[in-house]
Amino acid sequence: MAQLLARRRGRDPVEQLTSREKDVLAHMAEGRSNAGISAALHLSESAVTKHINAIFTKLGIPPAASDNRRVLAVLRYLASDDGGEADGGPRSTR
Repeated sequence: MAQLLARRRGRDPVEQLTSREKDVLAHMAEGRSNAGISAALHLSESAVTKHINAIFTKLGIPPAASDNRRVLAVLRYLASDDGGEADGGPRSTR
């Protein structure tokens, strides 16, 4: 429901993410594994998993056998208005 309301108002769904979820998503965009994200952000892997599941929910990415949810989340992040730059999140210069 929140996804529909956000779209109706023209809001970017990435704006709904907490700053920590944006940090996790930025590291996902760099291709890091959950273990890599955990080490970089000094979080447990279970905390990273919980953040990733929250990201999928907030971005409206349902579980589907045929889709890679991480890729879909990263694509939405990269297409967002700030693309992670507003938070000072990691951005690749490659």
